[in-house]
Amino acid sequence: MSIRPVFYVVGLSLTVLAVLMLLPAFYHLATGESGSSAFLLSAGITGASGGALFLGTQPDNFNLKPKEAFLLTNCCWLMLSAYAALPFCLELHISYTDAFFETMSGITTTGSTVLSGLDTMNGGILLWRSLLQWLGGIGFIVMAVAVLPFLKVGGMRLFQSESSDWSEKVMPRSGSIAKRIVFVYFGLTVACAYCFFLGGMDGFEAINHSMTTLSTGGYSTSDSSMAHFTNPFIHWTATVFMLLGGMPFVLFVKCFKGDMYSLYKDSQVRAFLVFMLLLWIGFTLWLVLSSSYGFWEALTLVAFNTTSVITTTGFALTDYSLWGGFAATLFLFLTVVGGCSGSTAGGIKIFRFQIGARLLGIQLKQLSHPRACFVQSYNGQQITDDILRSLIGFGFFFALLSTLLTLLLCLLGLDLITSLSGALTAIANVGPGLGDIIGPAGNFASLPDTAKWLLSWGMLMGRLEITTVLVLFTRTFWKG
Repeated sequence: MSIRPVFYVVGLSLTVLAVLMLLPAFYHLATGESGSSAFLLSAGITGASGGALFLGTQPDNFNLKPKEAFLLTNCCWLMLSAYAALPFCLELHISYTDAFFETMSGITTTGSTVLSGLDTMNGGILLWRSLLQWLGGIGFIVMAVAVLPFLKVGGMRLFQSESSDWSEKVMPRSGSIAKRIVFVYFGLTVACAYCFFLGGMDGFEAINHSMTTLSTGGYSTSDSSMAHFTNPFIHWTATVFMLLGGMPFVLFVKCFKGDMYSLYKDSQVRAFLVFMLLLWIGFTLWLVLSSSYGFWEALTLVAFNTTSVITTTGFALTDYSLWGGFAATLFLFLTVVGGCSGSTAGGIKIFRFQIGARLLGIQLKQLSHPRACFVQSYNGQQITDDILRSLIGFGFFFALLSTLLTLLLCLLGLDLITSLSGALTAIANVGPGLGDIIGPAGNFASLPDTAKWLLSWGMLMGRLEITTVLVLFTRTFWKG
């Protein structure tokens, strides 16, 4: 296994990160706010480290094998989080534990936070938080489209495309697809910012919230999150763009190329939208009948909050845990659902639920007709044995990791609701949990440092589809 290409890409990534650190510094200089020195120093440290790796490890030819790709994926997310935490330490003077937690939450688009006083916080820090989520969102889209199918992770081979290879022969095609995805991602971000601006946000608020909405990240410029804005137009704008963020971006590229029915023809997107619509209607009717909300207000609250949780955005419009035991339990289950594959959303993903339901149907038919042969397919593709193994493995490790993380948090003295919802919200990359501590009205600042490191690890594993991280801890990975 050659690690030179790994160090080369990590160095390049850190160099790009250093350049991006200059944006908040320029914002400080343009607005006259103090704080530019923290970002300039962070950029210098990050740029020096990245440049040394980049210049000192240039490979003769760039051709990653699966082992190198696994190592590269993990190293990139870890190293970027480690260096991106520097501005939080230097400017806010918080511990590195809190800074790393905030950064990992941002770059994995989880949205859990240890910070408060956002309404009066340094504008550069707010911009940096939003940038981290925006970059993490596009980074995961590219990884889900090009890297995970290549690595045969979690059943992602169902979405194999011509970009799902990291050899030199297909790099031009991979680059072309990546450019189109970035173009669509940037265009939708601009459209979202414009709609927020029309709804009454100022320019700074609109730009920040557009980046964290489309990336399904959930960071806000206010402690009240989206409840800070009272215009329903803003709430519905966020709902629509959270839905878009939860859909496959490759299909958006196809739409812009002229295939306007690509979204409708996709089984995963249809199931996602039907599920959301039925949930909105059913939950709204329940809320109207069990509370004093009118239909339109209830629909707005339900649509926003359920979309925020299912797409793993984590914005809060109201403390839905106060709606009663049924609502709190439902939101706990919705935490793990997730959006579509190839989107910015985390969670288990809709296609895994679809395949699980189809396999259950086939199993029931097989019991009635033992000699019959049933073809297992999804979205026009055959479900092979290795895809089934990946899907089963992902489901098993998701449940095992959730259980283990919950037990470890309980060992640290946290109550069951905080431990369970915290574990699920970290692994599913959602953001807020349940309860008085980490619920929609709280944050993660009061948790012990050990809990923050455990949750940071859970965020990383959830974002990288779990097995991408676990494979590094096997003996066979390092042999040969």
